[in-house]
Amino acid sequence: MKREIESHPAVVEPITDCSISDVKVWLQTQAVQHNLRWLLAHADDGVIWGELRNGQLVTSESVAPEVSPPLRAETLQQVRLFATRAELLLWRDGDNRWHARLIRDAGHGEKPTFTDAIDEPQILWGTDPQPLANGFTLMSDGAQGLRHAVPLDVRGRFDESSRPLRLWVRHYLQDDESGFTRIVASRLFDLKLEEVK
Repeated sequence: MKREIESHPAVVEPITDCSISDVKVWLQTQAVQHNLRWLLAHADDGVIWGELRNGQLVTSESVAPEVSPPLRAETLQQVRLFATRAELLLWRDGDNRWHARLIRDAGHGEKPTFTDAIDEPQILWGTDPQPLANGFTLMSDGAQGLRHAVPLDVRGRFDESSRPLRLWVRHYLQDDESGFTRIVASRLFDLKLEEVK
């Protein structure tokens, strides 16, 4: 797959208020404030997917608790809330303190932190979809036995060469001192069900 460098001016903003008493409420507030749609969280005990719907964060734990753990501050490693225009990354440092940053599209007249980027689709596990409640689908992979519950309605049967789920990543580029262009930051910007041929 050939990747094209495109102009995607973006700014990086630190999120200074990371005083989190209820992680789900904090994430829901951030999602509404920054107009973010999707959630992907990695915890000590599993992967959590979610989607903001009518101002409420609906997570995979609500429809597949046997596969997806709840959002608990005690077990979370990092969380990404994202949409096409922005991503908020929340992570814990070695001293167990929370940090967060937002990468968003630059507004008109705003000085961008990054200007050029390449977009990359990453193939997600899952060949065998099983419908769940609330528009989620349990995706299993026969070859690996992996399972995760995504906030998409997936139908059909797929094989290892035609996994339909794509997580889209935008990699921001900068030239270094030696004149080489390298990736300096990445953010998620979409979750899609691709047409498989």
